[in-house]
Amino acid sequence: MAEDQPKKVIDEPEPCSDPPPPPPPSDPPAAEPVEEKTVIPPPAEEKPDDSKAIVVVEKCEEVEEKKAEAPHDRDVVLARVATEKRLSLIQAWEESEKSKAENKAQKKVSAVAAWENSKKANIEAELKKIEEKLEKKKAEYVEKMKNKVAMVHKAAEEKRAMVEARRGEDLLKAEEIAAKYRATGTAPKKLLGFF
Repeated sequence: MAEDQPKKVIDEPEPCSDPPPPPPPSDPPAAEPVEEKTVIPPPAEEKPDDSKAIVVVEKCEEVEEKKAEAPHDRDVVLARVATEKRLSLIQAWEESEKSKAENKAQKKVSAVAAWENSKKANIEAELKKIEEKLEKKKAEYVEKMKNKVAMVHKAAEEKRAMVEARRGEDLLKAEEIAAKYRATGTAPKKLLGFF
């Protein structure tokens, strides 16, 4: 289809297909950044002559540059600069607020850690006091038990001494009676309980 049409040689720049930008309003919109558009020809199935298409694009860009230098475009550029300045101030404020929030959170986290450490220290001190108290009670109970053991041992020694004394007395008594029987020549009436 491109082969059927005669090729035109372009001597004068063709007007771009983009409509001219509207005149700037009194207050430029703050949220809409202005973007420059570039005219790019759609790719053709058959490439008749690319150099001519590039020439057309270059000439359209030159026309746009000339339009950008117009005084009403200066207002658009100034509005864009003001918008960028405002956006950079907003971004700086946002970063400042974020860093403040981070610092505040870090301070609170460190305060919580300090609180936790002090509570742990208090609990450990209380545990040591309880352990010392229990050690004292244990020592007291051990001392009481040792005293009881000593008292039992002393009582056992006394009983042993009494038994030994009684045995000694019984032996002496038996020897005396035996001597008496020998002296009289009589036999004992009871023989150790066997008869």
